[in-house]
Amino acid sequence: MSTQVRDRGTIWLSRAGLRPTRQRLALAELLVGDGQHRHVTAESLHVAARDAGEAVSLATVYNTLRAFCGAGLVQEITVDGSKSYFDTRTDDHPHFYWEDSARLTDAPADQLEISRLPEAPEGAEVAKVDVVIRLRRT
Repeated sequence: MSTQVRDRGTIWLSRAGLRPTRQRLALAELLVGDGQHRHVTAESLHVAARDAGEAVSLATVYNTLRAFCGAGLVQEITVDGSKSYFDTRTDDHPHFYWEDSARLTDAPADQLEISRLPEAPEGAEVAKVDVVIRLRRT
């Protein structure tokens, strides 16, 4: 693993105030080490960690991703109410969900236009709007 990749992971964790444990650092390096954004499931990140020679359990991957979410490092996008993807790009933006391959990718935010939302019930406010556009190949 290059020093630059390791440094990106360490900096990413320290900016969020997370202690760089061996497992957190290994997963951080896989998520942000090359500077690219990722959409991963816990399972796909577990496989990537195993392929990289990291001894980390699936439960640890889940727990670490939850810690990353809590620290604001990743956001969770849920598809079908059961499949969770974790996105390293944390600004508000829409997603494409590719049904044939179960992949999540960024959709162009500049092409999305939401002109009106329903009013929130009394005593509530809209916290966030998630847009997932499901795609099927023709």
